[in-house]
Amino acid sequence: MERIPSELLEKIAELQRKLAERVVERPLEVSKVRTVGAVDVSYKNEMARAAFVLCSFPDCKLLKKRVVKVGVSFPYISTFFFLRETRPVLVAVGRERPDVLLVEGHGRAHPRGYGLASHIGLVLGIPTIGVAKRPLRGAPKGSCVKVGKAYVSVGHLIDLPSAVEIVKALSRGGYPLPLRLADRLSKGAQHEARKNSGSH
Repeated sequence: MERIPSELLEKIAELQRKLAERVVERPLEVSKVRTVGAVDVSYKNEMARAAFVLCSFPDCKLLKKRVVKVGVSFPYISTFFFLRETRPVLVAVGRERPDVLLVEGHGRAHPRGYGLASHIGLVLGIPTIGVAKRPLRGAPKGSCVKVGKAYVSVGHLIDLPSAVEIVKALSRGGYPLPLRLADRLSKGAQHEARKNSGSH
């Protein structure tokens, strides 16, 4: 995979800063949330295996699942994760529009205020929450909250307190169950996802 020129990355960084201005942060009425989706991507060589799961909220019953394989056209570059991950995520989500989508990656908790979760939310026009296993260096102070083992941030069309409330309600073993299911599916562990889909 070819190296991305630094001049191009700077142009993309500027685009991220502009797109960050379009992100909407607003309270979400959590009592009206019925479905939560989650998406995660695993990689092998230059192929991405993306998994989407749809769960009921707040009891986490697995309603739907989908796994797709997509060729990868961008290398992994820190803080430019959306370049690599957007296409696999969108293909996995397809036409599904859950009330809220959990994205394995950051949203506002990004040095330019615009991580993968914000980009997916802006593209799909649905509330998204960024959920990551570790914080990004240089992210604005107060842009994420640690819930169990997860770092939670605003993606789009939600505020941080609402995002935290939803992730807390879905957390099993320190991490939101829908994302754990998606992670296992993306790695090929379908029997694990079935086994754990009803766990509390």
